[in-house]
Amino acid sequence: MQDQTPRLEIKHLRRSFNGRAVVDDVSLRIMPGQVTCLLGPSGCGKSTTLRMIAGVEMQDSGEIWVDGRLICDTVFRIPPERREIGLMFQDFALFPHLSVADNVAFGLKGMSRADKRARVTELLERVDLLRFIDGYPHQLSGGEQQRVALARALAPRPRIMLMDEPFSGLDNRLRDGIRDETLNILKDEDTAVLLVTHEPDEAMRMADEIALMRDGKIVQQGAPYNVYTRPVDRAAVAFFSDANVLRATVTGALAQTPFGRFLAPGVPDGTQVDIVFRPQHVRIDFDRAGAGPKPTASDGTAARGVVQRARFMGNESLVEFVMDYDGSTLKVTVPNVFLPKSGTVMWLTIRRDKCFVFTAKDPH
Repeated sequence: MQDQTPRLEIKHLRRSFNGRAVVDDVSLRIMPGQVTCLLGPSGCGKSTTLRMIAGVEMQDSGEIWVDGRLICDTVFRIPPERREIGLMFQDFALFPHLSVADNVAFGLKGMSRADKRARVTELLERVDLLRFIDGYPHQLSGGEQQRVALARALAPRPRIMLMDEPFSGLDNRLRDGIRDETLNILKDEDTAVLLVTHEPDEAMRMADEIALMRDGKIVQQGAPYNVYTRPVDRAAVAFFSDANVLRATVTGALAQTPFGRFLAPGVPDGTQVDIVFRPQHVRIDFDRAGAGPKPTASDGTAARGVVQRARFMGNESLVEFVMDYDGSTLKVTVPNVFLPKSGTVMWLTIRRDKCFVFTAKDPH
């Protein structure tokens, strides 16, 4: 039977600054070879969580465990250098006066010179930089320096790798390749990875599990598909993509809107709800002598809108409509090229199975 002990487990971590809770009761479990992304906006507590795990910041309360062994609570504390935890940051901070080989070997302790050289050679080969083994950081591009930093972080074979926005300094063309290469190496080494990012695309691309963080708390956690398709609230939808919102009042477990009725089971009468849906889940139909398509169970009732603006975005088109019913703007994305002229009358329907109904946080 496979060992189910997490490589890294944090329990109820808390940290306050000047009376404000920056990290508020955060718990996580990461298995060997698993990549978990701590995803959230700037200032939500992601980096502070990482710093506590690394041991450079002390928690006010909570525990940190590695392979079933306590490494830190508020009484007992193993120092950072003995935690077998690797760190990679946006600023890769290579030592400019050391060669590439010496940078990579920096964290290798208690090994013979020959063994160090063998480990350095192996890692530089993996990141395709062996030709620079005796070169210096200033001779490398940004992407090459990032790969040397990765090799340096991996050299001591850390059981856990903490990564704080490590790819954000790279241009988009380089980023995907280096990101994928990094993940392959970490998985091969069976390292547990906790990656901090504020970019949903990066989290979706890299993570086995996403922990969505807001105001110091983890508000939702799960596989990327589940976090995206079963968001916990309106803000969770909006964090991953543009979102349209309809406000409605519930009567008899139904919310009446210009697009027809939406189910709101268990919601008391008179409650205001937000019906949230992504731009790609709106269907567009042409105007037929002042009429739209007939209502259906899957798409509801069509509502009339007028094209305000249409733009081609590379692999899809974004069309903005001013809606007849209240003058609000709805965003719709359409695959490929679709650029109707401003002022064109069209009819919109919303896929019922792609809508989320949440109790309105700010009823008006």
